[in-house]
Amino acid sequence: MDFSYDVIVVGAGHAGCEAATAAANLGSKTLLITMDLNKIAQMSCNPAIGGIAKGQIVREIDALGGYTGIVTDRTAIQFRMLNRSKGAAMWSPRAQSDRAKFIQEWRSIIENTPNLYLWQDSVNELIIRNKTVEGVKTQLGVEFFAKTVVITSGTFLNGLMHIGRTQFVGGRISEPASYGISEQLAAEGITVGRMKTGTPVRIDARSIDFSLCTEQGGDDDFHKFSYLDFKPRQLKQVSCWSVYTSPRVHEILLEGLPDSPLYNGQIKSIGPRYCPSIETKLHTFPDKMEHQLFLEPEGENTNEFYLNGFSSSLPIDIQIRALQEIPALRNVHIYRPGYAIEYDYFEPTQLNHTLESKIIKNLYLAGQVNGTTGYEEAAGQGLVAGVNAHIRCHGGEDFVLRRDEAYIGVLIDDLVTKGVDEPYRMFTSRAEYRILLRQDDADMRLTEKAYNIGLATKERYDLLQSKKAEINRLVDFCRNFSVKTAYVNDALEKKGTSPLKQGIKLADLMLRPQLNIYDIIEIVTPFKRETDKITNRKEEILEAVEILLKYEGYIEREKLIADKISRLENIRIKGKFNYSEITQLTIEARQKLSKIDPETIAQASRIPGISPNDINILLMLLGR
Repeated sequence: MDFSYDVIVVGAGHAGCEAATAAANLGSKTLLITMDLNKIAQMSCNPAIGGIAKGQIVREIDALGGYTGIVTDRTAIQFRMLNRSKGAAMWSPRAQSDRAKFIQEWRSIIENTPNLYLWQDSVNELIIRNKTVEGVKTQLGVEFFAKTVVITSGTFLNGLMHIGRTQFVGGRISEPASYGISEQLAAEGITVGRMKTGTPVRIDARSIDFSLCTEQGGDDDFHKFSYLDFKPRQLKQVSCWSVYTSPRVHEILLEGLPDSPLYNGQIKSIGPRYCPSIETKLHTFPDKMEHQLFLEPEGENTNEFYLNGFSSSLPIDIQIRALQEIPALRNVHIYRPGYAIEYDYFEPTQLNHTLESKIIKNLYLAGQVNGTTGYEEAAGQGLVAGVNAHIRCHGGEDFVLRRDEAYIGVLIDDLVTKGVDEPYRMFTSRAEYRILLRQDDADMRLTEKAYNIGLATKERYDLLQSKKAEINRLVDFCRNFSVKTAYVNDALEKKGTSPLKQGIKLADLMLRPQLNIYDIIEIVTPFKRETDKITNRKEEILEAVEILLKYEGYIEREKLIADKISRLENIRIKGKFNYSEITQLTIEARQKLSKIDPETIAQASRIPGISPNDINILLMLLGR
């Protein structure tokens, strides 16, 4: 056995799995260290992947050659495309997964990835010399050496859990916390903070009266997460269910507030704003008489259900009594109560866009240790960290995604430029170019970029090229084919849209909101003949054609804006200024620019508190 590696990844959660497989697939000899090999990529909270903006991140991971999308498709027990009533920029895929099978799939992938090795242990110290990481020391007293180290420890660093006034240490329920790394990195100059997250009760399905719940089924169409050409829905598809709280439920929950660690001073760290506990909801929305809750199955053949919307750290008896006031749960039996967990994170403004520490060379950080929340945000960071850790070992240009290229780029830029004061969650509203960052075209944006560095496979690249060719062929046909009034007017009126007064191009007809591409296929026979030539992934290609034609004006306008901003991204300023000496800048600007030390003028402009006048001063000084 060898104890020297190119890349060591500490932690096998969603970030760690993507980091380790990315580095190994690129050719780095990689070691993945985890406390428990049976809980690789454990879904610590809800058994679901994707959702608003998060689904776009997963499609980007897949387009880049990562595995989260593939694993999700193989283990999905329900799939839905959210926000279909809105524009295509808002469509977001989401899937329920079988929790146990999700772990099994990830473990199978990791164990069969060349260059990737596993070690079950806890890392409690980094080997650092001259501000450069050189390896790790474990709880078992083993030393492993590496050119680069990626920390993806999730919520395990000094983890402390709370249920009412009861406190106990751990990184997850029934799992030990990790100690040593936070204290060591703090001594090296890295800022350490505390955050809090939580999870709801797990309920036995046999104690739920589903006749009193509202059923929520999944979609039955072609959509999936991975762009690879295989059929999804390999497992039995199941429903989720919804119920509501009531004033009586709220009364009982409020009784428990004196014993709530969130309100009695026990927890001092900040929790996620956009996934609040049920007690926080009552405090924030005191006039709201009910809150919707979702019963989500944990697997294909299990009775365990997750109660989404009921995250809580209230005492166990309060949680149970409140649930019993919900008609469908009057006979509720729970597998375990909800709990809160506090853990350490590291200030992300001390990272470069590669996710390498600015303070300790060759040390990369990804996932919740950077102040984010969510499997998807963690996995996206893990992939970028793993790629860059490999590049540091073997040479090459840094792998950085821009804000107009990917939600992952938005995520990382927000972290390293703005920092966090609460657990960061991705939303479509965080992306200024969300029309360009749609879930349907992540492969168009990213697969070739990943193929060029050796991460995306030839199979992915060839699938992309064939898809592009089909899309371009159909778009060109629509732009060049003229529709004659005599052939379509009767059909148009039957579809509830006005007849043509004169012939128009098929692309212009496609712009009508009353018509979708399948209506056009039905009405325009020559177009049907063209679409019949598609031999593979027909629905995926037709959807892409429709989006490109219907949103063409918006897409082109956003591209122009992005191109203008990208000019500022090309003006590099790192290392060119001693900001503390530029007296023309405000004191706030000098302090924040010195702290962040931005790479480019564009990044500097995104730092909170930096004004357009500050940017003009920097541009003027550069001109000199």
